[in-house]
Amino acid sequence: MHTTQASMPDNLHALYRECRGDLLRFVRARIGDWAEADDVIQDLWLQIETRRPETISNPRSYLFKMANNIIIDRQREVLRRRSRDRLWQDWRTDFIPARRDAVDPTENAEEWLILQQEVTRLRETVSRLPDGARRVLHLHKIDGHSHSEVARRLGISRSGVEKHMSVAMRHLRRSLVE
Repeated sequence: MHTTQASMPDNLHALYRECRGDLLRFVRARIGDWAEADDVIQDLWLQIETRRPETISNPRSYLFKMANNIIIDRQREVLRRRSRDRLWQDWRTDFIPARRDAVDPTENAEEWLILQQEVTRLRETVSRLPDGARRVLHLHKIDGHSHSEVARRLGISRSGVEKHMSVAMRHLRRSLVE
């Protein structure tokens, strides 16, 4: 439909608003979860806001490709999380999957002390976060709720959730750098 070039980000914003319904249907068909689809569309909007392409030969296709890439990234993250959780559970139960060598799961004293110091520093940083940022961080990162779910639970907008997460992540990054 749209084969004209978009040379200004405003054209991409206008096309996004025009195609938002089609994009949402596309994403919902791909992942089947309406709340997750809303999160993908929100992430797409944020990427449009932060990327400044000079020329796009097929802007409509570009938007759908961006949405598809976000879906793929989220699916990869789910797979990484499951794999990490499975490995952790295997380690906790002393289960050794086939074709893997047994490894001594005990840490040496130095690794244990470093880990404890990091955990203590992160706990202190989290405890010093503003109340809203701390609640949003816990619900999203610890409990695993989507931004939409956190917004509903706390009675705030998705934008509010994103702002609280931004504050929390900035504090945590600063703490880790120090």
